[in-house]
Amino acid sequence: MTAETDLSTPVHVCIVAGEESGDQLGAELMQALSDRLPGQVRFSGVGGERTRALGLDSFFDMSDVSVMGISAVLARLPLIIRRVYQTVDAIIAARPDILVIIDSPDFTHNVAKRVRKRAPHIPVVGYVSPSVWAWRPGRARKMRAYVDELLALLPFEPEAHRRLGGPRTHYVGHPLIENVGSMRPMPGERPDLADGKKVLLLLPGSRNSEIKRLLPTFGETVARIAEADRDLEIILPAVTHIEAKIRAGVKDWPVKPVIVSGQAEKLAAFRKAHAALAASGTVSLELALSGVPMVIAYKIDWIVRLLKELNKVLKFASIDSMVLPNIILNDKPIPEFLDNEANPEALSLRVLELLSDTPERHRQIEAFARLDQEMRLPDGHSQRGAAADIVLSCLKDGPIASRTGGSAS
Repeated sequence: MTAETDLSTPVHVCIVAGEESGDQLGAELMQALSDRLPGQVRFSGVGGERTRALGLDSFFDMSDVSVMGISAVLARLPLIIRRVYQTVDAIIAARPDILVIIDSPDFTHNVAKRVRKRAPHIPVVGYVSPSVWAWRPGRARKMRAYVDELLALLPFEPEAHRRLGGPRTHYVGHPLIENVGSMRPMPGERPDLADGKKVLLLLPGSRNSEIKRLLPTFGETVARIAEADRDLEIILPAVTHIEAKIRAGVKDWPVKPVIVSGQAEKLAAFRKAHAALAASGTVSLELALSGVPMVIAYKIDWIVRLLKELNKVLKFASIDSMVLPNIILNDKPIPEFLDNEANPEALSLRVLELLSDTPERHRQIEAFARLDQEMRLPDGHSQRGAAADIVLSCLKDGPIASRTGGSAS
């Protein structure tokens, strides 16, 4: 949709993000709002380098609350709690026209709840849905009390919130669909499987804990794969902050990967690759949109493992997959292995299936075509534009959905 605005006075938008990907979404939203309201919008809140570069007046350094994983959140919980109250006080004092909270629900949703109690007149837009469709579905209904409109990155989330009684939810597209052109091979970049060396990507994760748990298993798996197929090139894209740890971890591997760093080299590797062995996470969606068949592995920390066991009795979670393309497609074309199932023997057998012209490989490639259709926005719409239009609608007319009634759609 396109929001027609007649806003004639300066607009104050408060944006609260808690980690890097949220900061990126916030920056894109700021740019889209500034394009629509040139010279008429100012920003404050909590953000990182990208949002601050576009003029966000940040209450404090976002790194204070930028933590991921249950263990890490618990370790920094006292500071996070202080920052929540500081952020709420700053928002109330700033009296913005609208509050946009972006991802990082342990931080941003606690801010929004308290702002709603103290300043119920401020519209609240949530950007990125918590995984209520997977974990603790009761959160959806609770969100309705403090989130007026929710911007979803995954196409099934509006229906999930409607079913669970959550806030009105709008699919605005995933950031990755804006960049598929740079992720997909040009002619000749990804040779036919029969035309020379096969390229296998290794993606053991972007956090220290993931590297510690998965890298040794991936090394043993690669050794088995190389014994069965010696005409193989192995590429490992590494994020900068853990590159040294990865290099130390692979130095004794009998078959060493080529380690690349930086976004440009990562995308070049994606365009070249024939298959991938990866940790669970957003990277599975990146690989699928790049057309790279994959096997997914994950080993969870002890707290999540305990909760997983409790779930068998208490039923916190409501899905049986940890792979985003599988969840979006409501299918399981991508094999996934968790904890003890993620062993070198099992992983190597499934990866080898993808390095040949097999039904398993074709099934994934066909599924990727369906994924494209599921994630596509209407022609002429962009993610940043769709998100900005919802925010402008709230600014002009108030929340699209009543705060006290209505249903998600």
